[in-house]
Amino acid sequence: MELCSRTIELGGQIPTLLEMAGGHTNIDVHLEPAHAGWRLDRALAAAVPTLSRERLKVLIKSGAVASGDRPMRDPATKVRGDERFRVSVPEPKPAHNVPQDIPLTILFEDEHLLVVDKPAGLVVHPAAGNFDGTLVNALLHHCGGSLSGIGGVARPGIVHRIDKDTSGLLVVAKTDVAHEGLARQFAAHSIDRRYLAIVSGVPRTSEGIVDAPLARSATNRKKIAIVDGKRGKRALTRWKRLQALNDGALVECRLETGRTHQVRVHMASIGHPLVGDPVYGHSVKAHRKILNELEFHRQALHATELGFTHPVTKHRLSFASPMPADMQELMRALGV
Repeated sequence: MELCSRTIELGGQIPTLLEMAGGHTNIDVHLEPAHAGWRLDRALAAAVPTLSRERLKVLIKSGAVASGDRPMRDPATKVRGDERFRVSVPEPKPAHNVPQDIPLTILFEDEHLLVVDKPAGLVVHPAAGNFDGTLVNALLHHCGGSLSGIGGVARPGIVHRIDKDTSGLLVVAKTDVAHEGLARQFAAHSIDRRYLAIVSGVPRTSEGIVDAPLARSATNRKKIAIVDGKRGKRALTRWKRLQALNDGALVECRLETGRTHQVRVHMASIGHPLVGDPVYGHSVKAHRKILNELEFHRQALHATELGFTHPVTKHRLSFASPMPADMQELMRALGV
């Protein structure tokens, strides 16, 4: 295949067609003298806005960025300015995931991202035991392949996740730039997340804070446990009792961090595990009859609010999802 050189000038017009050769897209980038002293990944991200800085770091470390015949492998390399680099972007690997026509409730969508209201029982991404029938399979069908690749082949577009048997709101990235921008907000704890949970027993106080680090349990790898700060990651949950029930309560949980099983472990740690939780619900016997009658076989947890800054438009977005019918029915059965 004959190659046709195409150069992208920093600050100039970005071509819509890029050179394709040998399963790679080759992008020739000319940096200007004004950008001398910039990190290589930052300079290239400014020159090629279709590639996120995170994606470029990966490409640089893999040797896919070259100055002449010399591969550049350090993203922190300072550029001199007035330099040319070739970025060789491999074609996306075909995912082993297959698109599946699974109905989705989409609250918002543009060319950068979408917000989904996930039902309980739907796994977010493929893993052992769940290689299809996941949210990712549904998204591949809906989006036609336009999902961020940063999450990898198994998890395209997935910036965060909620458990299979937790319902509620998720934001999904359709571009690498959106993925990187959302990931920064999650890392900075600037995402607003509010959960509704039905817990066992009635908390004595109307509200509280659980600030306890979490990590994978040393004795049961399927569980998360509260550990000392050296081994675990900081996790903070602010909870508020919204309504007392006969043998439980509806609580609101606001997350300042988003660790795996955070709400479930933190509420169990103060003696109020989630009703229906098969892993941390130590008082499940107290509700077994009601749960069986209702065929309610999940933890009573719903991601009801999600707020974030759009990573491209910079507009603040906020979304709400009402409590699902099965949790409303459970509340009535528990004595509303």
